[in-house]
Amino acid sequence: MKTLFDETQLSGLNLKNRFVRSATHDGRADALGHVTQELIEHYEELAKGGVGTIITGLTNVTDIEKIVPTQMAIYDDSFIAEYKKLTDAVHRYDVNIFVQLVCNGVQSSSKNPGALWAPSAIEGEPTVAGATEMTKADIQSMKDAFVNGAIRAKRAGFDGVQLHVAHGYLLSRFLTPYYNRRTDEYGGTTENRARVVLEICRDIKEAVGSEYPVLAKINCDDFMDEGLAFAECKRICKMLEAAGLSAIEISGGSALSRPNEGVIRKVTPDTESYFKQYAEDLAEALNIPVICVGGHRDINKLREIVSNTKIEYFSLCRPFIREPYLINRWASGDTSPAKCISCTKCFGVPTQCIFNK
Repeated sequence: MKTLFDETQLSGLNLKNRFVRSATHDGRADALGHVTQELIEHYEELAKGGVGTIITGLTNVTDIEKIVPTQMAIYDDSFIAEYKKLTDAVHRYDVNIFVQLVCNGVQSSSKNPGALWAPSAIEGEPTVAGATEMTKADIQSMKDAFVNGAIRAKRAGFDGVQLHVAHGYLLSRFLTPYYNRRTDEYGGTTENRARVVLEICRDIKEAVGSEYPVLAKINCDDFMDEGLAFAECKRICKMLEAAGLSAIEISGGSALSRPNEGVIRKVTPDTESYFKQYAEDLAEALNIPVICVGGHRDINKLREIVSNTKIEYFSLCRPFIREPYLINRWASGDTSPAKCISCTKCFGVPTQCIFNK
């Protein structure tokens, strides 16, 4: 029978337990996305806390887009030595670390110069305000940036990469019918809207080797009119599996999601693990591991899920902001629920729990 503290393997990588720190904006990089000592210490603290695998905050792969101050980046080779210090610090605690690769698209409030890329420019739509509709050349530049980011990540000692294909960031918007109104091979059918993500996945695997883990975080549903729905998500995940993806983290929601159906929700004992039903369904359909994120608070409920489903891993975000040592606490026998109260007052610069200030 599976347990939460099983040692497992993912693409040949040893994972000491089934707990993952889900990608979380940390707000500790510098103005151009470079590593700071505060960022290194932040990840070292997480590694000390007992989690088996860490996925970094969203890390921009290109400086063609507007650089967001305090967001991590990996757009040129100068980042490699910096991140090597970070990965070395994490690896001292027998913890794996993946870097989450992203293009922000229009979800950027940065005042720095640069593009606000979108699959389509939509007149009168405030969530696409100021967007540049991507040309084929832009799409190729974006694809190259993701591949080069993965190459740098491997050289810097990251154990794998995760593509951010969720929450309304650029790759996610290519999948969403409302945002993607293109009439070329990157728009229209499910296959066309998924094409750029599939091409990036294949190109990365070719560049870094078939054994190097490549994950994706994807919306089960956009929870909005004309959004990506779960039936399409499942089809796309099967395509990604065929393209060589190593694992899927299933999330959901974005800026236009219906109230309390976005990615970050108020959590009560009755609404914990709010993407569990989608992750469970997807785990039955795929042969690669599924990581379930979203509102996990009670270890006893997670034990029930891991015992009765094919879900392999559980990722947490806000609980680790309040309690970086949560997994050590649970492992020691104190299995009271996570102390996070889901107030979502933690996301600032830097990201930190209001109870820890």
